[in-house]
Amino acid sequence: MAPSVEALLEDYEYDPTALERVAFRRVKPPLVIVEPDVSWPHNFDLFKARIQSAIGPVVVAVNHVGSTSVPGLPAKPVIDIDLVVKDIKDEASYVGPLEAAGFDFLHREPGWHEHRFFCTSDPMECNLHVWGPDCPEVERHTIFKNWLINHEDDRELYAKTKREMAVVSVKNGETVMDYNLRKQGVIRDIINRAFRDLGYLE
Repeated sequence: MAPSVEALLEDYEYDPTALERVAFRRVKPPLVIVEPDVSWPHNFDLFKARIQSAIGPVVVAVNHVGSTSVPGLPAKPVIDIDLVVKDIKDEASYVGPLEAAGFDFLHREPGWHEHRFFCTSDPMECNLHVWGPDCPEVERHTIFKNWLINHEDDRELYAKTKREMAVVSVKNGETVMDYNLRKQGVIRDIINRAFRDLGYLE
């Protein structure tokens, strides 16, 4: 069953106290925005193949999301992936195999659609977000991606925002999460335009 419109419209509010830390990154990537790289789709394909080889029977979908999935959009050189598995709570079916395939399990967020988060840096930085079936966050990411692909004005607005907020965050010695929060207002404005176009908002 697809997520409801109400679930799609619900904004995520980051709560660090609700995060269950498993491990920390081995290497902290720099906060830098670079020009689009034609190798990003290929690197996603490499990660996708590695994931499917490791846990193929439990995979529902493997989606390239985030800024590196949008042609022509500057981004942090990090591949973001939404991995949908058959049962997000059955960690035994995917955690060990993904770790054996080189993905480090960093944390879980039970209060945010049972989100699990992994990362790797081979062959480049990758953030792997694991969700259960029909998760509204997966659909939100797809809607946002497709809107940016098809709307140059919002793509340029987002690129400008990313560059400006990265400069501020680096100057202030902030974390990537601080940087993400600085972009949040613009992201919500853009996705709300997409929701209106879909008839989800007045």
